[in-house]
Amino acid sequence: MLLKGKTAVITGCNRGIGKAILETFAENGADIWALVRKENDEFTNLITSLSKKYEVTITPIYVDFADMEQIKNAAKAIISSKQQVDILVNNAGITYNALFQMTSLEKTHEVFQINYFAPLILTQYIVKMMVKYGGGNIVNLSSSAAIDSNPGRGVYGASKAALLCSTKTIAAELGEKGIRANCIAPGITSTDMVAESMSDAVIAETVSKTMLHRMGKPMDIANTALFLASDLSSYITGQVIRVDGGLRR
Repeated sequence: MLLKGKTAVITGCNRGIGKAILETFAENGADIWALVRKENDEFTNLITSLSKKYEVTITPIYVDFADMEQIKNAAKAIISSKQQVDILVNNAGITYNALFQMTSLEKTHEVFQINYFAPLILTQYIVKMMVKYGGGNIVNLSSSAAIDSNPGRGVYGASKAALLCSTKTIAAELGEKGIRANCIAPGITSTDMVAESMSDAVIAETVSKTMLHRMGKPMDIANTALFLASDLSSYITGQVIRVDGGLRR
């Protein structure tokens, strides 16, 4: 119950890493604002089950992260509740693979909108609440691609690098306000998004470069997010934690 009595905002939590974070935070006692793109029966049943099992409140907000007005309205709905927000987890994101010379400006804008501009504006709104209530904790999901500059991952890596840089800046600017900000940089992780965007051959090659010789599990990332969101990491801020199985270049 590391998050008992705390309220978290989690984005993109209907599948993969975000879903694992949602489940882990609920298990540890957090009330949650769950921001996802679309309503569906599977997600509704999930949050209903988690709420009942762990006796927490999970409130869904349906928002398209490609639409700035929807993001602002979602943030305003949270603010209007006048409920303290202790934790913000910016997990929602999209992936994109293309060689640098084959990448259009239109696609670049799309990737940056979801992976950087959306969490940027949401964080600006939520941070105001955190300052008002005396502090808070931000966990951003970046990527090992933001650090390693992999071929074909230029735009995706750049969008995640921008998020990484902003995390460090937030930590530096708002530490005196009692706000911590840290970043997780996952390596290859067993999610639908990875399966949809990478061939079996590329996955196998990447796994062979890890020291643990396996893909990460969503729960590996979720446990790191739990650590960073809890008081166990109370003296950690402005840091990037790679959760990549010891990925070697």
